[in-house]
Amino acid sequence: MNSSLAPPVHFAGGSQPPDSREWKAAIPALLGVVCLAGVAGNACVIGILLANARRGKPSLIHSLILNLSLADLLLLLFAAPLRAAAYSRGAWPLGWFVCKTSDGFSRTCMAAKSLTTTVVAKACFMYASNPAKQVSIEARTICAVLLATWLAALVSSVPLWLFSTLRELAAGSAVCIVAVPAPAQQFMAVFVKLYPLLVFAAPLLCAFLYFWRAYGQCQRRGTKTQNLRNQIRSRRLTIMLLSVTVTLAVMWLPEWISWLWVWHLKPASPAPPEGFLALTQVLMFAISSVNPLIFLVMSEEFREGFKGLWKRLTLEKPVPATDNQEIPAANSEGLPDSVPSPESAIAEQEEELPAAPQASESLEKKEMPVFPDVEQFWHDREAAPDAQDNDPIPWEHEEQETVGCDQ
Repeated sequence: MNSSLAPPVHFAGGSQPPDSREWKAAIPALLGVVCLAGVAGNACVIGILLANARRGKPSLIHSLILNLSLADLLLLLFAAPLRAAAYSRGAWPLGWFVCKTSDGFSRTCMAAKSLTTTVVAKACFMYASNPAKQVSIEARTICAVLLATWLAALVSSVPLWLFSTLRELAAGSAVCIVAVPAPAQQFMAVFVKLYPLLVFAAPLLCAFLYFWRAYGQCQRRGTKTQNLRNQIRSRRLTIMLLSVTVTLAVMWLPEWISWLWVWHLKPASPAPPEGFLALTQVLMFAISSVNPLIFLVMSEEFREGFKGLWKRLTLEKPVPATDNQEIPAANSEGLPDSVPSPESAIAEQEEELPAAPQASESLEKKEMPVFPDVEQFWHDREAAPDAQDNDPIPWEHEEQETVGCDQ
């Protein structure tokens, strides 16, 4: 801890200014990788869920997963870059307003994720109890549940919004700390003990209990094939959501260890190591990058949605027209707006088949016009008897006609 400040000093968000150059370079680099991977993954998850919502009615579990991904995306876009900038400079270069709101914003997002996980576990238990039953929930109810989780998360982190402030150092730099006034010392002493229980221990414990009951429901075998399929689907869903919850608990636990260590630090006791505080911050933000990977690996629906999204982004591009392609003269009047399907093309061909001979005759008449004199000549030729034309020995008849004339 910095000896120029009065002990104990509680840095907002655990962003203690690092003393070594290695930490100043390593922590921002790790946070940058986490941000890039997490933003891409959560954007894909949100896109897949929104595409599924357009096709059918909104599902409660899908809406809760969407809420988790939205919280992860907000963390990676607004909280992690600020933390990386603070670590790279060794001080707080972002001003008073960002210092006042950054720690409370990140804690609110993490608390919203924890509370949403509990609601997800409850919804998973309801689905596993009767997978064949179609539970229809209105969109208003879903929005009310999501709004309630965010309001509860915001209220739980109000002291961090109030007491975070910027403190100037003697060297001209500034640090972002949690400065508790004297009248609020007793309240803050109780808050730092209850806050981990309210946003971490109690929600995740309830979530694990619901998942344990849901997994017990999935183990029961059904007599019908349809019931067995539904139970297999519910078991896969339970395992996937349980994996997300375990990841949240394991990777968020070091952050709470450092929280309790810092807030219960005595003047003569050893301070947390600098590397430990930095790595707890990286692990907390890395949760947002791991969740999309869990969805992609363990859910067939998300895999298919990701493949469809990838095809839309890569394959469906307009093919540029080349100069060598020429449009036939028969099609020069107009081009179709879209390519017809094979069935419609076959139907059109079948409709056009009877009219094909008439069209060919009309084309021949247009290409080879017949004049009136020539038509009369050929009519007389066809009307005249063709006996002589079909006579195989015309010279004998000629001799008989000449003999008859002489007699």
